[in-house]
Amino acid sequence: MNDSAKIRLDKWLWHARFAKTRGLAAKLCENGIRIDGTLVMKPGAAVRPGQVLTFALGRHVRVIELVAVGPRRGPPEEARTLYRDLAPPTPETAIPRDLPF
Repeated sequence: MNDSAKIRLDKWLWHARFAKTRGLAAKLCENGIRIDGTLVMKPGAAVRPGQVLTFALGRHVRVIELVAVGPRRGPPEEARTLYRDLAPPTPETAIPRDLPF
């Protein structure tokens, strides 16, 4: 794979619409994301297609395989083509909002 197929982690998360802004994507990175099992906390870490990201997003742990880099932040339909969700959140794994804690 050539170097043109790499992108910054925060930028890819923003392109794939896991964060509303690039700044929020950087904060998500600083909280810790595993790239192929290795913990990374730097937004500038390079990612490429074929790698697997594992990170907490809201009440779920997301496991995502990068499929493409993507040249821009496009509409949601385009963003979904950038990854394959290996562990999609299910209603059974979500924490109910009506719990008293």
